[in-house]
Amino acid sequence: MTDTTPAPGSVALITGGTGGFGRALARKLRALGVTVVLTDLDGERNRQVADDLGCEFVPLDVTDRAANRAVVAEIEERHGRLDAAYLNAGISAAKSDDVLDMDEFMKVVNVDLFGVVYGVEAARPAIKRAGGGAIVVTASLAGLSPMATDPGYSVAKGGAIAFVRSMAPRLAAEGTTITAICPGFADTAIIDRIRDQFQQAGFPVLSAEEVADAMVMAWTSGQPGAAYVIQPGVGTVPYKFKGVPSAKTASGETAVVPEALRPPSMR
Repeated sequence: MTDTTPAPGSVALITGGTGGFGRALARKLRALGVTVVLTDLDGERNRQVADDLGCEFVPLDVTDRAANRAVVAEIEERHGRLDAAYLNAGISAAKSDDVLDMDEFMKVVNVDLFGVVYGVEAARPAIKRAGGGAIVVTASLAGLSPMATDPGYSVAKGGAIAFVRSMAPRLAAEGTTITAICPGFADTAIIDRIRDQFQQAGFPVLSAEEVADAMVMAWTSGQPGAAYVIQPGVGTVPYKFKGVPSAKTASGETAVVPEALRPPSMR
């Protein structure tokens, strides 16, 4: 994809928009002339954040499938289009002991994985109607290198990356690029409970602005199905997925996957 700038008048949705990444991204998109709609759980604080940023605010629980569709419909009704959806809402486990708390596990998976699935389902037809655009999923380095301290988060983020890669060919055929960004540890509320450990160890963390730069890049020049790693001192780089061994026929030749199982772009 050619490196471009979002056209002034473009409309972007950011879920989890009042958190650290969402705020930084909203500021950057607004500076580019993009109309930004922030969603998050309803509350005075979140509404005030959106107001301070000069953005519209629409309440949304991303685990509510119907609510995702309703928000997109509202954006289209107000603005006539949707060009980009940033599926950024996410949470992590509140504790990290050896007990697998299934209620907590499922809460994280519902927000961080199914919130992405529902968001893609809702945004896809609207972006197609706008002539194509981008869906950018906030995953995590934990989706590529699982954390023993938070299996729910690791499963959800790993699943989100797999979902992005699986959906990429069919969305690309519609003119929509879907990508994942995979930041390392970043200076947001999600590390508040262990922030002192990073400081004591002298471990560098990303700024929200660094991650937001990657998010903008993913819209303007991202490659379908790519997962972009963002690390302090490294920058933003596409992750190189290792292929799996191919099946062999009885004669030792590489077997060809049945046509029905190939992505549309390979048929």
